[in-house]
Order: sequence, then C-alpha cells, then structure tokens
Amino acid sequence: MNERTRRYLRGRFGDHYRGTELSPPPQPNEREWGYITWSSGGTTMIRHHSWMEVGDLRTFLTDERPRHVYFSAGRYDDPGAGSMSKKGWRGSDLVFDLDADHLPGVDPDEDSYAEMLAVCKDALLRLLDLLETDFDFEDLTVVFSGGRGYHVHVRDDGVDELDRSHRREIVDYVMANDVDFESLVNRESVAGLGLKNPTDKRSLDTTGGWGRRVHDRLLAFVDEVRELPDEEARERLQSFEGIGAGRSKKLVEVLDDRYDELAAGNLDVHPTVVRLADIFAEETFAAETAPIDEPVTTDINRLIRLPGSLHGGTGLAVTRIPRDQVAEFDPLHDAVPGTFVGNDIEVTVDEPTAVELGGGSFTVEAGTQTVPEYVGVFLMARDHAEKGKE
Repeated sequence: MNERTRRYLRGRFGDHYRGTELSPPPQPNEREWGYITWSSGGTTMIRHHSWMEVGDLRTFLTDERPRHVYFSAGRYDDPGAGSMSKKGWRGSDLVFDLDADHLPGVDPDEDSYAEMLAVCKDALLRLLDLLETDFDFEDLTVVFSGGRGYHVHVRDDGVDELDRSHRREIVDYVMANDVDFESLVNRESVAGLGLKNPTDKRSLDTTGGWGRRVHDRLLAFVDEVRELPDEEARERLQSFEGIGAGRSKKLVEVLDDRYDELAAGNLDVHPTVVRLADIFAEETFAAETAPIDEPVTTDINRLIRLPGSLHGGTGLAVTRIPRDQVAEFDPLHDAVPGTFVGNDIEVTVDEPTAVELGGGSFTVEAGTQTVPEYVGVFLMARDHAEKGKE
C-alpha cells in the first residue's frame, strides 16, 4: 500500500468516525484500549490505553483515525498499566471468535469472500444454538468482525469470574473435544429374571448435552423410517453397513413396537440400535459443533474489535447484530458503511478483481478504473488496489 492510499483511507476513516455514534462496551473505564495505525512500516499496535486516555470516543477516533480499534475482554483495576501483571485482573467477558479462514471445508485460495462468509454464518448459528440451548446463556452480543467472521461476547452473571481452565472446558464442549459415543452412553446395572449375573442397560440422556443431541438425531431418523412403507423402510435401514434383509425386517418391527422406550433413551431395544446411535453420534459431532478459534476464548486478556469501528483490512464496519436479526444479516450489504456510499472514486489495480459488495457484483479490470467508493475502499484495504491520482 503506497502513501497516497494510506492517506486517503486514514482520512476517510476519520470522516466515518466524525459522523458515527459509537457505543462503548459495559464498564469501559475498566478495560484496556488499543488500536493499530496506518503506519508505513507494517502493523503498529498501540495498547495499554485506559478509558481516561481515550476520553470522548468519537473525538478520539476522529483525531487518531486508526486502522483497527480494540478493547479488552478483561476488566482491570488499572487498565492503563504497561504490563499485564500490574493491571489487576477483575474478570473477563467470555468471547468466541469464528474466522472463515480456519473453518473446515473452506479454502481461502479457492473460495470467494462471499462463500467464506456464508460458511462462517452457518458456524455462527451452530455456536449460538450451543450457547443458548446447552449453557442457557442469555446475555449474548453478536458482532460481525468486519473481516472474515463473527464474534460472540457472553456477559451472563458469573461468567466473568471463569479462569482459563474453566473456559477451556467450555471450548472442549463446544468443539466436542474428547467426546465420543461411548462417553455419552449411560449404563445401569440391572438383574434380569433367571439371570445369575446383572447386565448393563444402555441409554442416552434425553434431557441435555451431547447425549440429547445424538438422541434427537437418532430419533428423527427413526421417525423418518416409521413413516415409510415397510419395504422402503427396510431398504433405508439396509443402506447402513452390517444391516441385512433379515435384521432390517426385525428392526422395522422393533422400532414400531418399542418406540416409546427408544424415545425415552433406551438403546437396548435392539442390538442394531446401538450401532445406529454410534453412527449418528459421529454425524452429530460433525454437524453441530462450532469450530471456534480456541485461544480467543481461553485468553482472559484478549483484545477484541470494537463494534461500530471500521476494519482496516476491508473498510467494512464491525457490526453489532441484534439476536433476532442474525439469520437475515448480510455482511456484504449490512456492514457497508454509509460514509462510503454515493461516491465514485478512481483506483488502480494490477489484476482483474471480482467483488461482491453492497448488493452488487463488480468486475474491476486491470488499470485505472472508476468504482463506487465502498468497492474502492474494500480493494485498497485488502491491498488489491491503490488510490488513483486526483
């Protein structure tokens, strides 16, 4: 990025902050503040600022015109102290980060920015389901990072006191680390009539956790099979390895006759049901876990992007999303700052570049081109273009 481009972006970022009202996080005076400048020598982070040093947020951002803006998940006695050991930790928000670059099935070299963000949105919805359903968290702030993913801030009572090890346990649960089917099976020793030795009754917990999730998926499959004519039901069951014609015929009968037991979590209605549950456990882990950036959640001192600020790598706004609007949120439209809408600018690009932004698709050919400003800012911030000469 050349000096002309840096000056232009820094100036327009300042214009954005001049006309934007930003809301600080709770207890802003207890948090560390930091930002990255538009320096020519690379990424320069300025941190260990206190709220007193920041002062009026709009004035500070308008004057400094930073490339990126951060506040700490942690709260401190002295947030402006120059070392973490001197700050005096009070507690931290529980923060989750989803980055499209790190998601399974995403290839940053092959997938478009829009495709990556779509995959990340799916992961976000899974994460929110886990946090709200399995942990019963209520005070969640959902934020588009302005770059390649999403942040979720949890501020329920008691969460801020969790240390790194307890946050690690939450990470392990969300990602189903070290969880397998056998670990979810409850075994109760029961003595059968006429039997000298007790046997284990195997079941899944239907009230919560990964056991409930696996059971829900298994039961949904059973419901599907029971709706089919017998011949189709047997064919459906035979699609699983190890289930032949004879076993499938018996299983169709069992799934009907002993459905209430299976719905209650009992896996011993038929030996093959255990095998099916094992298969659906793997499917559940693959489909319902959330591939979060683990170090972000376990780090009680993490700096995280300020909602309402601009992302210096895209020119998009770090956008707080109301919970009931998450599913409909379109980052390529809803995070385009109004500051950059309604103007055209000239940029110079070395190679043809495709951009999906602001509800439109653009192909910017090599050379000097006139484009909507939000497209130009996006390309310049990503180092795909330089500002054209005035």
